[in-house]
Amino acid sequence: MRHDRPRGGGEHHHGSHRHLIDVFEIDAFEAGEEPAHGRGAIDAIIVPTIRHPRWLTYATRLALDLGCHLVSLHSRNWSRAREAAQAMPDGLRYISADVDHVDRLRLPDFETTAVLRDTPFARTTDLSAKRNTGLLLARLLGWRRIVFLDDDIEVGRQADVERVAALLDTYDVVGMHIGGYPDNSVVCHAHRLTGGHQESFVGGGALAVAVDPGRTPSFFPNVYNEDWFYLLGERRLRRLAVAGQVRQRPYDPFDRPVRARDQEFGDVLAEGVYWLLDGDPTAEWGSAADAAYWRDFLARRQRFVEDVLSRVRRLPPGPRHNRHAMENSLLAALGRLRRIEPELCAGYLKAWAVDRERWAAHLDELPHLEFAAADAIKWLVKDGERGLHWYGSMTG
Repeated sequence: MRHDRPRGGGEHHHGSHRHLIDVFEIDAFEAGEEPAHGRGAIDAIIVPTIRHPRWLTYATRLALDLGCHLVSLHSRNWSRAREAAQAMPDGLRYISADVDHVDRLRLPDFETTAVLRDTPFARTTDLSAKRNTGLLLARLLGWRRIVFLDDDIEVGRQADVERVAALLDTYDVVGMHIGGYPDNSVVCHAHRLTGGHQESFVGGGALAVAVDPGRTPSFFPNVYNEDWFYLLGERRLRRLAVAGQVRQRPYDPFDRPVRARDQEFGDVLAEGVYWLLDGDPTAEWGSAADAAYWRDFLARRQRFVEDVLSRVRRLPPGPRHNRHAMENSLLAALGRLRRIEPELCAGYLKAWAVDRERWAAHLDELPHLEFAAADAIKWLVKDGERGLHWYGSMTG
């Protein structure tokens, strides 16, 4: 196990936050040695998806190898529970559900969502709602260890997940080393591609979490970098580690400037909170609920993005980089950044504190029994709303 120190980006940006977590190397494990923490069991793999069910291939294979449940939560016309269920192999215990209308789900009315409503920063994706629904389903079914896995993540070995599961005896959350294409925001991709030091942090794309009632609960707010907020505890980070190895499939982060624009508010919030935690091991994230702090950080963020943009403009022409697309994305991020007010950032952190208590109270209201799947899925929908369209086999 090792701890890194923050590097990269100079006075305006931290290219790594790895020193905040326990990092377990994979070399010995790859050599065939049994890890010190042994191997553990996973109750379920949960995949939020908007893609065709063929993207579930890796998750399906992994669930079969582990002997655990697979939960796929679908939305959009080309991602449907029925087609996913038809492709599920014999012997797999699974639940596939369509969750197109998240307003029907029995989730709290989060203050963090209300703060951004009717602003340019409101986020219309359903990823957070799906992950929070997965957390509720796990509680209702009595699961204790689950893995969130994005549909563009490939897990090479069953043993990696078993190792991560064993670490949940000690840690609340264990991420997996993401190889292949880096898991960064658009701005951070541009920073890395123009010579800046930029690592990936723990992300929801491959995240094992302990969900038994004895752990401090957390949830995913509806904002970009929602997984970074999930990692926060009552005052600082939760007990957090990274181990194992997965690969993210490549994509073009600069294909649409709107991607960078939509990420900017969440990127500012997360980087701002973690900048605070980086600088002082005793710091509490609640200290970021202060407009003066965000006034300074927003100025620092603008200098950072402008520096990356200047480096992009100095790139030589050629096929290696689409300089024009990178420039357009960074200009979109800058345009959105200039609309962010310090008071909004401070208000969001205050709302996050309120929502943490609201989520804990919501979990306390869950029925104290292990549901059958049909009853659990029925409970996920608000009273009076039409039930979820789902398929499943829980016997295997």
